[in-house]
Amino acid sequence: MNLVGQPLVRQQVMKGVREFLENRNPVKPLVMSFHGSTGTGKTYVSSMLIRYLFQGGLQSPYVHQFSPIVHFPHAERIEQYKESLKRWIQGNLTNCGRSAFLFDEMDKMHPGLIDVIMPFLGPSWVVYGTNYRKAIFIFISNAGGEQINEMTLALWHARKDREEISLQDLEPAISQAVFENPQSGFWKSGIINEHLIDFVVPFLPLKRHHVKQCVVSELVQQGLEVRPDVVQEVADSIPYFPEEEKMFSSTGCKTVASRISFFF
Repeated sequence: MNLVGQPLVRQQVMKGVREFLENRNPVKPLVMSFHGSTGTGKTYVSSMLIRYLFQGGLQSPYVHQFSPIVHFPHAERIEQYKESLKRWIQGNLTNCGRSAFLFDEMDKMHPGLIDVIMPFLGPSWVVYGTNYRKAIFIFISNAGGEQINEMTLALWHARKDREEISLQDLEPAISQAVFENPQSGFWKSGIINEHLIDFVVPFLPLKRHHVKQCVVSELVQQGLEVRPDVVQEVADSIPYFPEEEKMFSSTGCKTVASRISFFF
């Protein structure tokens, strides 16, 4: 996986997926929640995983993506959305137990809506005789990103390199930001209270040398010459925080591809 600067992600996601796939009779579906700021690799990792697991990747008929803005835009229709989401998941799991469901921008999901899928995430429910326990659910969210960034910065000030940061360092901050926030799709969610998420995966802010790695990858992908001056200029054109130290990229690697054209 060509993922830049995310040791915790590699460690957790690869291990979690490998163990889940090796288990012929899992007790529950694999449920992962990705958290971090824009451009840190959440969407990239989820699409890489899907490409690895399903022929046709995101276009596979067994992969289902949901976006609150596209699929659930109106708060007043929440009951209707609950009903259709439940039916959609149930129907697709009946067709194929090894399906994947991706919920993007969980921080924009109406609180209360996601709990309708609880029966499909735990060990004890049977969905019309289907072994739905082989399904994979991935939640993607910017929520917690700010706290992860603050924590990473605080640890850096305490002379702890971001490569040394452990999940234990970050978990309390993510929990508070995501699960105790009335604006979050997971607010007071039974999914949290019942501990149905197997892996809470933090994506750390990226440093300048990570951004340079992204620039190199993008140049190679676009079939362009990898020139050190261009790599430096693209990396320098991106905003960094905090204001004084300019340590971490404010947009991760998100704008790298679009910026390259300015330097050729």
